[in-house]
Amino acid sequence: MVTFDSLRREDRPPARGWRSMIRRLRLYLPTGLYVRSLLIIIIPMLLLQSVVAALFMERHWQMVTQRLSAAVTRDIAAVIQIIETYPQDTDYSEVTRIARDQLGLQISIEPDGDLPPPRTKPFFSILDGILSDEISDQVKRPFWIDTLGDSNLVEIRIKLEDKILRVLARRNSTYASNTHIFIVWMVGASLVLIGISILFLRGQIRPILALANAAESFGKGQKADNFHPRGADEVRRAGLAFILMRERIERQMEQRTAMLTGVSHDLRTILTRFKLQLALAGDNPDLHGLNDDINDMQSMLEAYMAFARSEVEEDVGEMKLSDLFAKLETDFELHEGKTLKYSIEGDDGIAVRPNAFARLVTNLASNARRYATTLDVNAKHSAKWLTITFDDDGPGIPEKNREDVFKPFFRLDEARNLDASGTGLGLAIARDIARSHGGNVTLGDSPLGGLRATVRLPA
Repeated sequence: MVTFDSLRREDRPPARGWRSMIRRLRLYLPTGLYVRSLLIIIIPMLLLQSVVAALFMERHWQMVTQRLSAAVTRDIAAVIQIIETYPQDTDYSEVTRIARDQLGLQISIEPDGDLPPPRTKPFFSILDGILSDEISDQVKRPFWIDTLGDSNLVEIRIKLEDKILRVLARRNSTYASNTHIFIVWMVGASLVLIGISILFLRGQIRPILALANAAESFGKGQKADNFHPRGADEVRRAGLAFILMRERIERQMEQRTAMLTGVSHDLRTILTRFKLQLALAGDNPDLHGLNDDINDMQSMLEAYMAFARSEVEEDVGEMKLSDLFAKLETDFELHEGKTLKYSIEGDDGIAVRPNAFARLVTNLASNARRYATTLDVNAKHSAKWLTITFDDDGPGIPEKNREDVFKPFFRLDEARNLDASGTGLGLAIARDIARSHGGNVTLGDSPLGGLRATVRLPA
């Protein structure tokens, strides 16, 4: 059964088409707040100016032109009436003088003949249309007009019974020629308003940019103590909220670091007493297992201390990738059958926390060295990002476990997230350092057949 509602639904355009059109339109729109704010000001201004200009052209300019053309046409009609009422043989000097002195027209009487062929009308000419209509209504005789060119005169030829009247009228007497003054004032006022808007918008955008830079610096682990909220009330509130959030995060990081450091220190003291007691007990085979357990616990505590130290704030400094990779290459050479190759594209120097970044790269390289024989390191340093890829030929990690291995203490039988102590903190520390710099570490498949670890940090 077909209902009215179903027919209305069929007539509606598909919403998917409108959405795709809007998405395509967004691709061409600017994304910056500064440019968008300017467009919000400029577009309504242009629309208003266009409407005003259209109304002015349609009403004022056309009305004034029509009145001027009607006045000139009446003068021409009066001249024609004088010529036909008081015929003269050949001397029309008195009529010419009256037309010149009283009416501002230059006329001449020419022998009878044909009017020139009609000239091509311009695409947009109010004068041509209005003047032609006025001559047709008032004179009602065959005529020919010429309004083209840059001359300040308009030529009109009217065919009389046995002669042709040629009239030269001033162009500004037939149509409103000062319209450009209105357009100049309109455009000039618009430019002044746009200039004022640009100055004010710059002042409003700067606090937002300062807030964004402070947040970005904090994400990279850099200090931003010189940031102070300013600008509009809403921007000040956002800046104050950022400062409070940053202070809370810093307190949480300090509490976490202090807790891990204190617990690890206290446990290490106890383990030291255990090792001393075992040493005093002598060489007893029954105690070998206990001694191994204590060594494992000692290694785990050292890893916890390293994990805690990764949260300690370190000043940002300059570091050369080539020096860091050269040390890794030397370390690989000390292990028989291990090979490391590296390449650097772009700038060699980077601004990072040197000790933390060195630990990040060393953890990933050591992880590859432990399970693979070949490691290719490729660094690409662009204007915005630093990307370092570690490709090895080892066994790799199953795709379903690639996110789990970044969790602290997560271990697999074939795990590759174990650091030197076997605690399962190697990759966790690496990702933690990368994120403290505003970046990340991800895992994937390597062209060499093993694992690819990708470090991506903002430059």
